[in-house]
Amino acid sequence: MLLLDTDILIDVLRGYSPALLWLQSLGDQEIGIPGFVAMELLDGCENSREADQLLRNLSGVQIFWPGEEACDAALAAFAKGRLSHRLSIFDALIGHCALELNLPLHTFNQKHFKAVPGLKTVQPYSKPHS
Repeated sequence: MLLLDTDILIDVLRGYSPALLWLQSLGDQEIGIPGFVAMELLDGCENSREADQLLRNLSGVQIFWPGEEACDAALAAFAKGRLSHRLSIFDALIGHCALELNLPLHTFNQKHFKAVPGLKTVQPYSKPHS
């Protein structure tokens, strides 16, 4: 199981070739996302057509939600990291969802996720600005 952050899916949805090649290289590997990633993506939709298309694209992706303990830990991480690392509420919850699942988070958002203790991140393909 690979757990993906919002930025990876944005690259895929925008047709960024390194992201598409990486995704194709996974074969039958299962893909999962925290539910908050889906919410961030929906928040970026400009209209109901885009939202419907996004939900269709996500239909084969497993969606995970953190439990109560992970949410409590996310609150503590957010309190500590929101100013020092500009950790957002969703990023705190996404990071702790990954920790609860004991999976690395595939993301290029290294700075913000450094505020989540114990979280392992993976940059799955090359980007010029990473």
